[in-house]
Amino acid sequence: MSAFWFLLVGVLLVVIALLGRFLDRLPVSPAMIYLLVGFALGPAGVNALELHPQRELPLLETLTEIALLIALFTVGVKMRVPIGDWRWSLPLRLATISMLFTIAGIAAVATWLLGFPPGLALALGAALAPTDPVLASDVQLRSPEDRDALRFGLTGEGGLNDGTAYPFVLLGLGLLGLHDIGDHGGRWIAVDLVWGSVAGLGIGFAVGDVVARGVRALRARRHDAVILDEFLLLGVIALSYGVALAAHALGFLAVFAAGLALRRADDIHADSSSATDKPPLTPSLLNVNEQLERIVEVAIVLLVGAMISTGCWSMRDLALAALLFCVIRPVSVWLGVLGMSAAKAPRRLLGWFGIRGIGSVYYAVFIARHDLPYSVAGNLLACVFTVIAASIVVHGISAAPLMELYQQRRARARAASPGLSDKR
Repeated sequence: MSAFWFLLVGVLLVVIALLGRFLDRLPVSPAMIYLLVGFALGPAGVNALELHPQRELPLLETLTEIALLIALFTVGVKMRVPIGDWRWSLPLRLATISMLFTIAGIAAVATWLLGFPPGLALALGAALAPTDPVLASDVQLRSPEDRDALRFGLTGEGGLNDGTAYPFVLLGLGLLGLHDIGDHGGRWIAVDLVWGSVAGLGIGFAVGDVVARGVRALRARRHDAVILDEFLLLGVIALSYGVALAAHALGFLAVFAAGLALRRADDIHADSSSATDKPPLTPSLLNVNEQLERIVEVAIVLLVGAMISTGCWSMRDLALAALLFCVIRPVSVWLGVLGMSAAKAPRRLLGWFGIRGIGSVYYAVFIARHDLPYSVAGNLLACVFTVIAASIVVHGISAAPLMELYQQRRARARAASPGLSDKR
C-alpha cells in the first residue's frame, strides 16, 4: 500500500474523530457526509479514490460481509424484548410478508423498466429488499432500554431481513442456472429456505447461550477474571457464523440470534436477585460494538460514494429508487401489517423508512461474482449503488425531522392519555 493511501485513511479517520459530535448535530445524517466525501474523492472529484466496482468485487464482498456481521450482532444485542413477546410480531411480519411483497414489486419493475430477465430481476429484488441495520441510526433503537414500538419494529426488521433475503437471492441465481435449486425448487425449499432459516436461528442462539453461560461461570468462580470484551465480541460472531455456514444454514441469521442470546442471558442475570457475578454483557462490550459499527459505516459509505463517482448509476435506476421508496415499500408494509393494531402515523413512518445499505451492497456483489456477463453485472451493480445512494440522501434528510414530529406526537398522546402504552 502506498504512502498516499496511509495519508488518505489517516486524514479521514482523524477528521471524523474530531468532528464526530458536530456531524451528529447536523440536520442531515453522517452517512450523507461520508457519501459526498467518497464522491468527491472519486473520478468525478479529485480522482484520489478510483475504485471500479467490477474490478473490486472480492474487496467489496469481504468488507460488506464483515460489516454486516458486526451490525447484525449489535442489533441483536440491542433487542431487549423477550423472545415470544407480542412485540416481535411487527419485525417478523416486516421481515417476511413485507419483504416478499417488496421482492415481487422490485422484480416486476426491474423486468418492465430495466429489461432484466426473470431470474436476474428476482435476484435484484432480493438484494434490494433488506433494510439497513447501520445507516438507519436515527430510526433505530438508541439503547437496549429503548421501548419505542416504531424503533423496535425497524431495528428488528433490519436484523432479520438481511438473513431472510438470502434464500431468495439463491432462488434468483437458480433461475439463472447459477445455483442448484433441485427439481421444481424442492432443494431450495427444503435446504436453502426451511433448513437455512431454522438452523441459522437455532445455531446462533445456541452459540450465544453457551458463551454467555461460560462467561458467567468463569466470573462466578473467579471474580477477578479478566475477559477481553473485544475478543469475546469477535469470537461469538465468528463462531456463530462459522458453525452456521458449516451446517449450510443462514449465517447472518445466526449472528443476529447470537446477539439475542447474549442479551437474554444478560436480562436473566439482571432479574436474578441471587446473582453476584458480573453479567455477560458489559458496558465495554456494548461500546466496542458501537465503535466498530461506526467504522464500518464510514468505510462502506465512502466506497459507495466513490463507486457512484465512477459513473456507476443511471436515471432509470433513480426511477426504480423512486418507485421503491414511494410505492413498493409503503404498499408492502401496509400489506405486511394488515390486521395489526398499529396507529396510522407509525404505519406511514414504517412505510417510509425502508433504508437500503450494506446488505444490498453485499448481495449485489455476491450475485455479480456468479459468472454473470460483464455488462449484466455492471447494470446490476449500478442499479444497487444508485438505490443505496438515493436512500442515504432522501432518508438522511427526512429522518431527523420526521422522527422529531413522531416524538412530539407521542408526547402529546401521552399527555392526553397518561396510561397509553407503546402498543401503538
